[in-house]
Amino acid sequence: MSSTLSAAARGLLAHRSFVFYFGARSLSEFAYQICAVAVGWQIYALTGSALALGLTGLAEFAPTAILTFAAGHVADRFERRRVAQACQIVSALTAAGLAWGSFAGWLTAPQIFLAVALIGAAAAFEGPAAAALLPAVAPTGGLQRAVTLCGGAMQVATIAAPIVGGLADARGAAAPYALMAALWGIAALANGGVRPQRPAEPPDPPRLGAIFDGVAFVRRNPALLGTISLDLFAVLLGGATTLMPIFARDILHVGPWGLGLLRAAPAAGALVTTAVLLRRPIRRAAGLRMFAAVIVFGLATAVFAVSRSLPLSLLALVALGGADAVSMVIRGALVQLATPDAMRGRVGAVNSLFVGASYQLGGFESGVAASLLGAAPAALLGGLGTIAVALLWMRLFPTLRQVERLDQHGDHR
Repeated sequence: MSSTLSAAARGLLAHRSFVFYFGARSLSEFAYQICAVAVGWQIYALTGSALALGLTGLAEFAPTAILTFAAGHVADRFERRRVAQACQIVSALTAAGLAWGSFAGWLTAPQIFLAVALIGAAAAFEGPAAAALLPAVAPTGGLQRAVTLCGGAMQVATIAAPIVGGLADARGAAAPYALMAALWGIAALANGGVRPQRPAEPPDPPRLGAIFDGVAFVRRNPALLGTISLDLFAVLLGGATTLMPIFARDILHVGPWGLGLLRAAPAAGALVTTAVLLRRPIRRAAGLRMFAAVIVFGLATAVFAVSRSLPLSLLALVALGGADAVSMVIRGALVQLATPDAMRGRVGAVNSLFVGASYQLGGFESGVAASLLGAAPAALLGGLGTIAVALLWMRLFPTLRQVERLDQHGDHR
């Protein structure tokens, strides 16, 4: 990607604090992605149960659902880089315990579930703190590119981490956990080098209802409410990626190698789009472009649903990933810029809960719909539903549709 970076994007990497922040967040995300592969493989090896695999996802998501609002409050009351650093240390120690248990041979499925829940709890606190810290380390005028670059790093982790985790697993069950511990440990050290360029606003005096102030703030801000809820319903309905194994085996008849291509295609599209956005940031009609991206996401989902050709399916998924990247960059910048610094942790927690719920419930919704209608009709219905939601939200949230420039929308930096 380095050959496609613009001078301004490279300028981000000239800021020492942003480099430390970017490195810490990228390494942490890489470790989380390896965790999903390593835990899933070991749980299935120990139990041979599909239900146990489902419980793994529940063990990871439950702490997020329970702790989200408390995590946002913590991010707004304490030094954010220290909160993220503490979470990475907890994750590193937990991964080290998994590595030792796997190496010694005493690790059991319930113990893995407990470790996954602990890592999920750490992630619940790390996410809002890290997201709220970004505007303080991005150079002035560079927030959109910073959001884009961080999003690109997440896509790289999505593609590469499962491969790295699989290669590590081939050397023994303890190897991927040891790698995770090392990555989180280095991330914690990198966070120690972060020095925010703009001091955080002093927190509000403690009070009982402060933990839910993020919800109230989002409800009072139509652009924020529209942005976060659009992401929730678009991903909830457009969860065709959950059904990829069915499409690979029963519809496209391509087997495991084809499934690998299908899984990589959205991330590849997002990476290409990220490189373009780093060169050409969105400078006008941001609200309309976000809605257009969601509509393209729905159309691509529908094309994937009706396709019976692997090349066409891959093309649709590349377009889907590219559209999601555009939407993600605009949503991320809008949420940051429309939120006062003192509220960023709590608003980020609400956003994290909506995003997490959309992916978890979206996969569940797609599975239920596929069991009732079949995989292709369910994916088609989800794509058309995503388009309908985008068109409806354009009418319900006109202020969001009218957002012109990201760098001028309620800049609370």
